[in-house]
Amino acid sequence: MHSISQLEKQQVGLRLPKYLVDEIDAFTSQFSINRTDVIIEAISSYISEQKANMFYNEFESSCKELSHAIKTNDTDSLKSFDELINELED
Repeated sequence: MHSISQLEKQQVGLRLPKYLVDEIDAFTSQFSINRTDVIIEAISSYISEQKANMFYNEFESSCKELSHAIKTNDTDSLKSFDELINELED
């Protein structure tokens, strides 16, 4: 959840291709909302998607690292993974 100060709006300038503005305007008139709401939702969705992608990429990398440590019997790596698991469980 965001604080009141974080929800305060700040004006920014940006330039969009005309075709995109036309699409936004058609969408906003169809659903009786304004451009700002559409752009805020689009940016929020994009950022959430990118954060999810980063999380899953890091998770996949960690799984590969763990798999490699298990296959090579790298006890130092396995200890650090055990410590990480214990920390996450607490």
